[in-house]
Amino acid sequence: MKRRNFIKLSGLSTTALLVSSSIPFLSSCSNSNMNMDMGGNMNMGQPVPVTEGGFSALFAIPPIVGSTTTLTAQNVTANSNGFGSIKGLGYSLGSLLGPTMKLNSGQSMNVNFVNQLNEKTNIHWHGLKIPANMDGHPENFINAGGSFNYNFTVNQRAGLYWYHPHAEGTTGKQVFQGLAGLIIVNDSEEAALNLPSGIRELPLVIQDKRISAGRIPYAPTMMDQMTGLMGQYILVNGVYAPIHNVETAKYRVRILNGSNARIYNLALSNGASFTVIGNDGGLLAKPQTVNSLIIAPGERADLIIDFSSMGLNSELFLISKTFVGGNAQGTQEFKIMKFKVATQVVDNFSIPTTLSSISQLTESMATKTRSFEISNVDSGSMSGMMMHTINNKSYDANRIDELVNNGAVEIWTFDNTNGAEPHPMHLHGVQFQILNRTGGRGTLTALEKGWKDMALCMPGEKVKTIVPFNGYTGKFVFHCHNLEHEETGMMGQFQVS
Repeated sequence: MKRRNFIKLSGLSTTALLVSSSIPFLSSCSNSNMNMDMGGNMNMGQPVPVTEGGFSALFAIPPIVGSTTTLTAQNVTANSNGFGSIKGLGYSLGSLLGPTMKLNSGQSMNVNFVNQLNEKTNIHWHGLKIPANMDGHPENFINAGGSFNYNFTVNQRAGLYWYHPHAEGTTGKQVFQGLAGLIIVNDSEEAALNLPSGIRELPLVIQDKRISAGRIPYAPTMMDQMTGLMGQYILVNGVYAPIHNVETAKYRVRILNGSNARIYNLALSNGASFTVIGNDGGLLAKPQTVNSLIIAPGERADLIIDFSSMGLNSELFLISKTFVGGNAQGTQEFKIMKFKVATQVVDNFSIPTTLSSISQLTESMATKTRSFEISNVDSGSMSGMMMHTINNKSYDANRIDELVNNGAVEIWTFDNTNGAEPHPMHLHGVQFQILNRTGGRGTLTALEKGWKDMALCMPGEKVKTIVPFNGYTGKFVFHCHNLEHEETGMMGQFQVS
C-alpha cells in the first residue's frame, strides 16, 4: 500500500502540549550551561511521587487474539480499583489496554484498523521488522473516522513486541490515555525450551497514569516536556495495584514498560534474585541472574521468577528500587504489584543453560559510523514548547537526516555525555546489538545483551550500537522513547535504499 492510500487528516492541528503558567521555564534535559529558566535562574526537573494502592484488585491478563483481527481506536470507559469508572482511550470497549496479538514467526498479520477518535492516529508495530509503509511512520496517519488495513508478514525470532500510536503530535497523549497492546511471536527454537506457559506465563504491561475526576488528563507542563510526563498511579495491565495468586513454581514473567517516560528499577521485595532470559529482540544466548533490572519506556524484559521456596500464604511484591537517573527519575522506591503464594505444587522446570543461538556482531564488520548528540535542548523556543534535539536539530518531516545503504552494517553512537536526563533511543525497522557504554554506569546490563531495538542513555553516558540494515527499504524514524521528548523534537528520519 502506497503512502497516498493513507487517509490524511485535514483542517485540524496536531494536539497542543499545554503549558502551565505557574511552572517556570525549566531545562532539566539541557547542557549545564543552558540549565536555566528565561530569567537566568537555575531550575531542575522534579520527580512525580508514586501513590501506592491497597493491592487488593485482581490481576488481569488482556484477551488474546490471532494475527487476523480488527482494532478500533475509540473512547472507552474502564473500571479500575480505587477510581471507579475512568474515561480514556482503548482498542477494546471497557479496557485501557488492547488485546494481545499472538502469532508464529513466518505468519502474516492482517489487521483492519478503524479510527473512531476525533483526531488522527495510526499504529506503530514496535520491534517488528516490516515494510516502511506498514511501520506506522508519523506521517502515515489515518484521519478521524477513517480506516486502514495493516497487512504484512512477521519474519523474525520469537519475542515480546508491542503496538501503539505514532502519529506526529498525538503519540504521547494517545499512549498515556490507553492506546497500547502486546504482540507475542513464537518460533520453534523457543518452543523447544519448554518454558513455563499457561497459568505460569504472565504478561505485565507496566504504566504510570495521572487520574483525576474519572479521566486520564494529558496536559504536559513545561517541566513535563523536559522530564517526560509521569503519573502518580502505577497500573499493571490496566489495573491499579493488582494482586495475583501463584503456585510454588517458576513463572515466566514477560514485562513491557509501557509508560511515556518513567523508568523502573525492577526487583523483588524480599531481595531474591531472578533470571533474565530475554529482552526486546527475544531470547538471550544464556540466562542472566540479577537482583534488580532497569527497564526504560519501550523496553521489554523476559524473566523467570521462582516462587518454589516460598511458604503458603506468603506475599511478595514486584517493586521499583531507587537508582541514579537524572533529577526526576529513580528517587523513590515503590511497589508495583503483589504476588501471594496460594497453592503448593511440585515444579520440575529448570532453566536451560543455553537459550538461543545469537551471532555476535563486531565493530570490524561496520562500514560506516554515525554519532548522535542527544544532550541538548532549546529552552527559548517561540512555540512555547521545550524543543529537544538530535545533533542540534529538532524533527522535521521534510528532512531526511541519514541516508543508509540496505545491507550495510553501521555503528550508531548515542551521546548523552553532557545531558542531565535519560534518553531511551529507539530505531524503527531494525534490530541492533549494543557494543558498549562509556561514562555513567560504564557497562552493559543483563537486559542489553542479544538483540535490541532500544538503547537507554543515562545522563553522562555514551552508548555504541551496531546496526545491520538487512531488512526493508524506505523511510523510517529513530527517536527518544520518552514520548514527550519525541514530541518536542527528539526524532530524526533515515532513508534505507
